[in-house]
Amino acid sequence: MKIKTFNQIFNKNRPILVAEISANHVGKISHAKKLIDIAKKYGADAVKLQTYKPSTMTINSKKKYFKIKEGLWKNNTLWNLYKKAHTPYEWHQELFNHAKKRKIICFSTPFDESAVDLLENLKCPLYKISSFEMNDIPLIKYIAKTKKPIIISTGMANLSEINSTFQFAKKFGIKDITLLYCVSNYPSKIEDFNLKNIEILRKKFKCRIGFSDHSTNNLVASTAIALGAEIVEKHIALEGQNIGPDIKFSIKGKQIKKFKQDLTDAYLLKGENEFKRSVSEKKSVQFQRSIFSVKKIKKGEKFSKDNIKRIRPGYGLAPVDFFKILNKKSKKNIDSGEPIKKNYIKK
Repeated sequence: MKIKTFNQIFNKNRPILVAEISANHVGKISHAKKLIDIAKKYGADAVKLQTYKPSTMTINSKKKYFKIKEGLWKNNTLWNLYKKAHTPYEWHQELFNHAKKRKIICFSTPFDESAVDLLENLKCPLYKISSFEMNDIPLIKYIAKTKKPIIISTGMANLSEINSTFQFAKKFGIKDITLLYCVSNYPSKIEDFNLKNIEILRKKFKCRIGFSDHSTNNLVASTAIALGAEIVEKHIALEGQNIGPDIKFSIKGKQIKKFKQDLTDAYLLKGENEFKRSVSEKKSVQFQRSIFSVKKIKKGEKFSKDNIKRIRPGYGLAPVDFFKILNKKSKKNIDSGEPIKKNYIKK
């Protein structure tokens, strides 16, 4: 299989919305397929799975180290959470095939080497590294052998840690790297985000930057796009779905369409890195001020403050020329209400 670059996979479309299925399949493959269906229906560019088993994430222990003490998943052990949330390995072939039939890109986050092996057999086109595995350098080295593009999520990491992982990835031969700015708090509050970090990451690493959105509104992701993110990852759920470990920070059903439209609007709003008049403004230029005759002017008569003025619309000489032409003579008879042109003026 020919390995495609990120841009070849997504055809350079921007902005890109990745619909994260994660644990919102609630243990049913039929539910997972429906999530793929609505992702396609409402405009997502890709769907993403998470590929792990409880045993590849942690151990089955009730010791205090393995208990979640606060937050959305409080009082769960890590084992029990991952047991409820995981997407079984045996589902993957069917889900990848379903996405292919629906003509939507499907890829995944592998959490260990066995997951990478499974995904390689399924011809997964690119890989995402989760924030919690960003420091798993041996895993990144293993993924690098595939020579495929990777997306690295940056939650909880400082610049030094991000740089370390980024440099290791490059050292291992990964050339196509996207950094996904992320706040690893579920759900994240508005005050948790410092979206200026998107620009900091872009300038420092000179690579594609995205945003992993765990907020509860559309504003944060749209602002991220306006600040330079090119790709947004967002958890999705079915219309009316109220259960699932990630439900509190997921968009449901038709909300996906509105979310994607908001991203697209923000991308258009951002514009280009060049200060220039917009296409729509060009028609408005005619309403700027310019120099017009306000009385009849005879051939040879001098232009004066009495017979010319700076008024709207903009068909005459620019106001900056007003004092240059005062006391100069007219080459022709000019009716009142005519724009003054350069060739009307004697030198």
